[in-house]
Amino acid sequence: MSQALRSAKERAFQIVEKASRIRVQDARDNIGARTTGRQLKKGHNQMGHTQGALERAAKPPLGWIWGDFFRPWQRMYPGEKLFNADINSRREYIPLSLIELARLIDLGWINPSRPIDVSALCATQKFQINPKIRQYGFDLTEEGADSFPYPIDIEVQYATQSAIAAVEKAGGRVRTAYYDVESLEAAVNPKAWFEKGKVIPKRRAPPASLIEYYMDAKNRGYLSEETEMEKERQLSADVRGYVLPDVKVSSALKSIDQVFHGIPSGSVVSLADKKVFAPKNELHREYYNRQVSDQLYS
Repeated sequence: MSQALRSAKERAFQIVEKASRIRVQDARDNIGARTTGRQLKKGHNQMGHTQGALERAAKPPLGWIWGDFFRPWQRMYPGEKLFNADINSRREYIPLSLIELARLIDLGWINPSRPIDVSALCATQKFQINPKIRQYGFDLTEEGADSFPYPIDIEVQYATQSAIAAVEKAGGRVRTAYYDVESLEAAVNPKAWFEKGKVIPKRRAPPASLIEYYMDAKNRGYLSEETEMEKERQLSADVRGYVLPDVKVSSALKSIDQVFHGIPSGSVVSLADKKVFAPKNELHREYYNRQVSDQLYS
């Protein structure tokens, strides 16, 4: 018996001596030592997922009744405004950071000497805006504000105070402006709009919930007074501790109801003839020449 044990030990030592060194990839379980997650029965789960997959799966938004996707809570009780009531009506803005904007300028996708608006940003094919799903433009964020060097003239729909200060510190100009759904559809894809022969619409006044934002010079709203905006520019420079440079932008501002630079509202653009046809009817001229400010205060 002892001789058998001794021979077994010797054989084991010989096997270990000839074997390779233990590695991490060799330290794994034997085949069949572990089993996969428990499969639920068909009556419990029609898709056959594991319990862990169900626990980590994406869940519906708050207030959505599980299993009844056509009757969310906020639709069953529309009078309750504090429980996710605006989930189907809230506005969305595509984030645009300063570092991404500088990268597009460095790569030549955007010309910093020309005005930058929704049409210029969408022409890069790097962003997609769909007004039909409540996307109302761009949100200029402050990522990359410490090293933004370009004196640009940019128009966005929402902007943080740090992003505004970074552009103005470089000698640029920022405006926040509202686009209604029809105007935004024209601005997102001008070529498709022109080829259909549609009249360039005039931008409508913002809704009541956004009037205060776009009339505030602190937000560089397009409905604010120029004198108040100059005071806010100087105040922002004093608070952040930099010398306010002269504005290096020479391009003219769009009117408050204008969609495209250099093309008045109510015109029709012919790409084949490379011409812009202005309205001749007096009634049409009166309608398209009426300013948004007249609608606000009338």
